[in-house]
Amino acid sequence: MPNYRRAFIPGGTWFFTVNLLERKNNDLLVREIALLRETVRAVRNRYPFQIDAWVVLPEHMHAVWTLPPGDADFSKRWRLIKSGFSRALPKTEYRTNVRKMAGERGFWQRHFWEHLIRDEADFKRHVDYVHVNPAKHGLVSRVKDWPYSSFHRYVEGSVYPENWGRRFGDFYCRG
Repeated sequence: MPNYRRAFIPGGTWFFTVNLLERKNNDLLVREIALLRETVRAVRNRYPFQIDAWVVLPEHMHAVWTLPPGDADFSKRWRLIKSGFSRALPKTEYRTNVRKMAGERGFWQRHFWEHLIRDEADFKRHVDYVHVNPAKHGLVSRVKDWPYSSFHRYVEGSVYPENWGRRFGDFYCRG
């Protein structure tokens, strides 16, 4: 097994992918979007972080966050988001004996993927990836049609044109 190490850079910016445990035919995150938003809001009030970009898809989400100077504990924030969201849902999901013994709910994959953003070009690539994801997964044909995305904030701020990310062949273009 590889010796995986997370990069903890106080005040850093990271890209994240967080998945539900059962991804097939699961729309929990968009079905419970109000609960997810409230949970994120509560965690941000207690442990601030800047949301640079975010997209919520039916069974996974991508985000780019910047933490405050001197703070690198993104793991605590994700743990609180995942556990707060889970605790607010009725206990109807299947749980393995291992999860039951650990007192865990059965909604989330235990781990998440994170990538430390290295520079402006890396930041832009990851923000673009976040925003194009609903079209990439075939949920919409136009990025602007996905409601659970910070893309709309970027359009309002004139970072993207409204028609950004339209499908062109097998890739997405900027205009």
